[in-house]
Amino acid sequence: MDTSNLGKTLITWLSAAGIKSVVAIILLPIAFKIINTVARKIEKVNENNQKIDKHTMKTLTGFFKILAKIIVVLSLISFLGIDTTAMSALIASLGVAIGFALNGTLSNFAGGLLLVITRPFKVGDFVELCGHIGIIEEIRIVYTKIVTLDNRVVSIPNGAASTTNIVNFTAKELRRVDVSFQISQYTDHKKAIECINEVIKKEPLVNQEANNIVRVVSISEACLEISCWAWCKS
Repeated sequence: MDTSNLGKTLITWLSAAGIKSVVAIILLPIAFKIINTVARKIEKVNENNQKIDKHTMKTLTGFFKILAKIIVVLSLISFLGIDTTAMSALIASLGVAIGFALNGTLSNFAGGLLLVITRPFKVGDFVELCGHIGIIEEIRIVYTKIVTLDNRVVSIPNGAASTTNIVNFTAKELRRVDVSFQISQYTDHKKAIECINEVIKKEPLVNQEANNIVRVVSISEACLEISCWAWCKS
């Protein structure tokens, strides 16, 4: 056996692929640790600022970690001199196949991202969404949970939530409450208006600095209709 040729071959391998392999093995866990640390930092910053629901942020950072780790692995494979063209094509083909299979889910995922970016509502808001009225309990990347007035929990796909009209009753600090009263046409309407105004002034939830209005809006043979527009805290 020609030990000199074997030695040369071993030296050549160590000087090329061998050293690169060692470097790749060292870099892989370091890169993964950096990615995990960055994801945790992002979650911590968001937890302090509370700009995005924590469950949604956890899902987003999860996708970030997966994508970043795939990029790291492909980069290290390329660094080792292995052709990644075929592998990239395979991943792209799998992505297309999965995309067709999860068409509805991807639509909901895209809707979730849109809701995160535009932020039409947040957890705790009182809204009307997809025909349901209630309080936002949880915003996930694929669906949003709303608790209705009769205490039902409704999970609404984000694909539908992002493409429908959204009414946010608590988006503004003040909200106008409209109440109508019907009284006999023989009743002193001025006295009735005075009584309603007194109630408004004594109600702590009503903003006394706002333009609260009480007046007769219609007269019929049967009755008078008085409307009250009072501004209250949302």
